[in-house]
Amino acid sequence: MPKPQGFTYDVYSDNTVRITHRGRAAGTLRGARAAAFLAEVESGDAQLVMARWTGAYKFGNERTARNHPRNRR
Repeated sequence: MPKPQGFTYDVYSDNTVRITHRGRAAGTLRGARAAAFLAEVESGDAQLVMARWTGAYKFGNERTARNHPRNRR
């Protein structure tokens, strides 16, 4: 599975963090969530962290789940 890419974030004067993916807004964080996000971005892979926080990523198991007998209807 390829690594996530195309994410950027901006921090505004009121400590709001806006995450964008390829130029489109993907999420806005405020307060404690914004602080936790910034701490995690600094300590890890920024692209992966932003993908996880926005939910804009694939898990890699979609094909496996689709072929599971429970999901074949």
